[in-house]
Amino acid sequence: MRPGSVGTMAELRVFPLACVVQNYAWGKLARDSEVARLLASSEPIMRIELDKPYAELWMGTHPKGNAIILDNRITQKTLGQWIADNPSCLGSKVKDMFHGQLPFLFKVLSVNSALSIQAHPTKELAVKLHAQNPEHYPDANHKPEMTIALTTFDGLCGFRPVEEIVTFLQTVPEFRALIGNVAAEQLERSVGDDPRGVSAALRVCFTRMMKSEKKVCVEQLNLLVKRISQEAALGKDTSASCGHLLLQLHSQFPGDIGCFAIYFLNQVRLEPGECMFLGANEPHAYLYGDCIECMACSDNTVRAGLTPKFIDVHTLCEMLNYTPAPSNSKLLIPTTSRMDPCVTIYDPPVPDFSVMKIEIPSTVKLYLVSAIDSASILLVISGTAVGTSTAASSDMALRPGAVLFISANESISLRLSVSEGMLLFRACCLL
Repeated sequence: MRPGSVGTMAELRVFPLACVVQNYAWGKLARDSEVARLLASSEPIMRIELDKPYAELWMGTHPKGNAIILDNRITQKTLGQWIADNPSCLGSKVKDMFHGQLPFLFKVLSVNSALSIQAHPTKELAVKLHAQNPEHYPDANHKPEMTIALTTFDGLCGFRPVEEIVTFLQTVPEFRALIGNVAAEQLERSVGDDPRGVSAALRVCFTRMMKSEKKVCVEQLNLLVKRISQEAALGKDTSASCGHLLLQLHSQFPGDIGCFAIYFLNQVRLEPGECMFLGANEPHAYLYGDCIECMACSDNTVRAGLTPKFIDVHTLCEMLNYTPAPSNSKLLIPTTSRMDPCVTIYDPPVPDFSVMKIEIPSTVKLYLVSAIDSASILLVISGTAVGTSTAASSDMALRPGAVLFISANESISLRLSVSEGMLLFRACCLL
């Protein structure tokens, strides 16, 4: 993994990275974690602790996870420092638009338990929140993000069609009791109304739930959990009340208001390769699975349930997009590259990032990772190869978990070492 010391410093434009692992409590334990698997493969001398959660692999320049350059000519220099010294590596358009900064943070997530009912602010709101409360909103950037499933991946995303929410209000009495008849009837009357009327009624209902008294929430939730548990024990179908998910969330966060959010938010299940995009003000929560994630380089998250972290119910309820839509509207449909049939492009409606999935079939022995006019980060998920570039100090051994930084307008030739093909993901900007 460590290149030799051939060439001059100026020529070093492609190099491997050592990236930061986050061991958050919601992560999967090592034996089940894709993050741990990649880490163990790429760093075989590293001891993986089997009883420890391995939640996230951060690939980028974020202050909480600035990657280290693995080249013996650069001792413990971070990727952020190197980009600051060599801003041309970003590509001219990226450098100018994002003021000499790498605009994205690339991640792998291994999720074992729910990650908070949350949303991310617009740039305008991020500036305001950071100025008011920098401890909990650590930067002034927005944080749109994109999730690509590596395994079957479950989450919540966006408000359900209003008809579905009304059905829950009419069939889950504990949910209706928490919302109250006045707000529930307002939402019921809004069905078929103009979009503004629907959104206004939905805002009232969701806000009433999120701001309900803790005592009332716990009382109604306990009643609901008891009823669903009894029905399940008798072999009854509880799917009409989302019974399985309710009990799962309650076991993780007993008494938490976020357990009721399942009646407002779409349940989304992604199969490997499927993707959802989460724009500003979109309510969501990850539930279970392994995924690739790419986002604007920020750590701004507004949380209001299913979390031990700081919650900001008022801000969340004020900022959300209350436009109901079916779950399939949250999917981002990728396209196949016209230039390379091995490349699938996930291109969200923001300039900060895009992701390419590169699937090299076993019949290919030599593959060129093409040059693009953007800095990029390449992650190996499966397969092995030797990478060669005129901009690297030596050949690079690539195996699962290997991470490379590729400067703008540089390419890499991969010589596949066995006949198993490769799966790689590449984060970049496609301006």
